[in-house]
Amino acid sequence: MDALRRGNVLLITIDQWRADCLGVLGHPAVVTPNLDRLASEGAVFTQHYAQSAPCGPSRASLHTGLYAMTHRSILNGTPLDDRFTNIAREVRALGFDPVLFGYTDTSPDPRILEADDPRLLSYEGLLPGYRAVLDMPEAAAPWHEWLSKQGYDVVEGESMQRPVDESVASPAVYRAEHSEAAFLTGEVLRYLDEIGDEPFFIHATYIRPHPPFVAPAPYNTLVNPEDVPMPIGLGTIEEERAVSPILADALRADWIRAPESEAEIRQIRATYYGMIAEVDAQVGRLLDALRERPDWGQTLVIITADHGEELGDHHLTGKLGFYDASYRIPCIIRDPRAQADGGRGQLVNEFTENIDLMPTILEWLDAKVPSQCSGASLLSLARGVTPDEWRDCVFWEWDFRDPVGRYPERRLGIPFDKSGMAVIRDASGKYVHFAGMPALFFDLSTDPDELVNCIDDPAYALTVLGYAQRMLTWRLEHAERTLTGYLICPLGAVDRRST
Repeated sequence: MDALRRGNVLLITIDQWRADCLGVLGHPAVVTPNLDRLASEGAVFTQHYAQSAPCGPSRASLHTGLYAMTHRSILNGTPLDDRFTNIAREVRALGFDPVLFGYTDTSPDPRILEADDPRLLSYEGLLPGYRAVLDMPEAAAPWHEWLSKQGYDVVEGESMQRPVDESVASPAVYRAEHSEAAFLTGEVLRYLDEIGDEPFFIHATYIRPHPPFVAPAPYNTLVNPEDVPMPIGLGTIEEERAVSPILADALRADWIRAPESEAEIRQIRATYYGMIAEVDAQVGRLLDALRERPDWGQTLVIITADHGEELGDHHLTGKLGFYDASYRIPCIIRDPRAQADGGRGQLVNEFTENIDLMPTILEWLDAKVPSQCSGASLLSLARGVTPDEWRDCVFWEWDFRDPVGRYPERRLGIPFDKSGMAVIRDASGKYVHFAGMPALFFDLSTDPDELVNCIDDPAYALTVLGYAQRMLTWRLEHAERTLTGYLICPLGAVDRRST
């Protein structure tokens, strides 16, 4: 079956987008009418999780269907082993020309490049298999060039993602119709016009609401700071630092600057929600154009994030550590086929993970899922049917080793290869295992905001043991398995997973 008969795919990632930031989920301040409309046409996965942070490691998992413990691209800048396949390579083999608008933050495997290859000078590389129609890493040079043509004074080396002035809720220096998201959307629409009725596989990556927290007018004042929910967490930074050595060091002035007042955190949150509204408008612009195409009825749409944002929770900003806000993310799947009619508009509350998206896309395209993948297709869930023996928990990992600056050794006294953390989280509890620091356990059934570490409470000893055993089982089950299904024997190379 060639690409023309399989259908189209639009895969969108929205950078640093928190799971609660969807109007359809009842958020009191977020305005997302376009994403809400897509949700009514598909399914919203309310317990969806990234497998790592920051951007590069998380996207490596999304694109390969692998946990970080297997692909081991665990930092922005850690190479992704070229032996692994990925969604772009797989759909290219099906006859598609998978194209990228934005970035994948994939650090190339240095073993297959010459030592002086310029791709080895930046972590913001291109995932093998994609063709970049718009290659736009964080410096956003193509956007800056376009802004210059629109009449803006663009200074080389100076970001245009900045406010007009230092006043509270200052708008960005550019107009909303000239935002980075607007530019990217325009380039996708230009591409769609160029290809006509040809089949497409498009991966579009919107960088906002990734910081800096600045939005163009009118989005900078769209949300009243008085209407935003306040962060969760312990009462003081000192109490939060006492939870774990990693927080004790993270919550220092030269790493994370905690907001100094309630007014400041309210404004940060209001601006963040305004940034989401601006991206929502541009995603809506793209989806409206697709709805006018005759092949809309053959187009799978998936919208998710690479990771979340603490946004003041536990006195943190950014994405790090073990709290849910950094890893729980939105996911919307719109399957156009009639089999999905029974699931339209539903909220799927089963645990799902970003490693499930590669198998989902490949199943939808009627293609084989590579044996390396640890994820499972979400099509049945999107169609209103829960598969037998579906997972009852999720896993994620965060690695804080530092090959150049040697942060763990200098600041924490932890050896390089013990600078990692893994989490198992289900509906009742969360176990956090550090290789070089004390473990943590939160009883989510009584403490959903993760305020009390119960790891040393004797009453939880057997519970903690059970979670630790489940984590060990998970690692055994999902260790690298590309060839583990094979056996070389008198019958030849027998592949168990192909039968």
